[in-house]
Amino acid sequence: MFSFQKTAQDPRSGARAGIIRTDHGEIRTPVFMPVGTVGSVKGVFHRDLKEDIGASIILGNTYHLYLRPGLDILREAGGLHRFEHWDGPILTDSGGFQVFSLAPIRKLTPEGCRFASHIDGSRHTFTPENNVDTQRIIGADIIMALDECCPGDADERYAAKSLKLTQGWLERFAKRFDETEPLYGYGQTMFPIIQGCVYPELRRQAVEHALGLDGPNRGGYAIGGLAVGEPTEKMYEMLEVTCPLLPQDKPRYLMGVGTPANILEGIARGIDMFDCVMPTRNGRNGMLFTWNGVMNMRNAKWKEDFGPIDPDGASYIDTYYTRAYLHHLFIAGEMFGAMLASQHNLAFYLDLVRVARQHIEAGDFAAWKEHAVPKLMQRL
Repeated sequence: MFSFQKTAQDPRSGARAGIIRTDHGEIRTPVFMPVGTVGSVKGVFHRDLKEDIGASIILGNTYHLYLRPGLDILREAGGLHRFEHWDGPILTDSGGFQVFSLAPIRKLTPEGCRFASHIDGSRHTFTPENNVDTQRIIGADIIMALDECCPGDADERYAAKSLKLTQGWLERFAKRFDETEPLYGYGQTMFPIIQGCVYPELRRQAVEHALGLDGPNRGGYAIGGLAVGEPTEKMYEMLEVTCPLLPQDKPRYLMGVGTPANILEGIARGIDMFDCVMPTRNGRNGMLFTWNGVMNMRNAKWKEDFGPIDPDGASYIDTYYTRAYLHHLFIAGEMFGAMLASQHNLAFYLDLVRVARQHIEAGDFAAWKEHAVPKLMQRL
């Protein structure tokens, strides 16, 4: 079953290290979770995810998996783990963010969310109750409560209305989750999502409400509605408001964030878990993240550079292939270039949190972060 153990605390910041235990294995935190939206992490083999990149947990998305391949196929397969042949932990988002991004074709009510499929236009409804049932069928180890992802630039009146909707859904989601059982013989836990946009008082209200629904089936807490249009400084401010109010003995997950600098700043404020499509999405467009800064592999400056992709890289591909070769693949439009860049970026992100964990354990994370962040943000 699910548990969390804090193993180290940085003396000069909120950064902490720990171990999450699930029936599918352990997760050492802080952790970055590769995004496998529709049952695959784009362009990367599962063998490389584990053996080269070092991923201990990956994500799936309820909205996309519900639409395709659909619940009948997933149930017949025995859940997402068996369907995609991944034997480690999986986390599923409820689909709230996807519904947010599909604003022109959805309608939110206290009952739930009505939306049109982006695939064929067919009409569907997510309620808190059927969203629990859907995520039970998908079979993730960690499932997210259904919420509305409030836009980062929303005014306080809209943000308060949105939070009230999310709180009503959370009450029903938690009730349904407590009334149902996992389907495939291993444990599942749920995370409430703390919303409230960029308004400190709303964030505090969200935490208080979620804690009022706490219990043995609440493995941790997610912080949502950030990195969705608000200034970066506001995101950090909301973490500073929210994290100290959350339980010390449960992990905190910052949803959909972000750049390497965002991740280190999130860790400094007490976040344990991260996910983002940036490593693979930006990688497919030729952007590589490294310890010395960001590289655009489409730039002509790499055309005759026969040095390794990244001499300090964490993946075997970083010293196996050259910058000139990777540049050539992108200019030629070869999918192999996108695959290599995605693998490099994911390996870097996992290395980033691994090294951060080492510095937390050594007690010098805060000083190390101040030195690392400017280098990570520079363009090469």
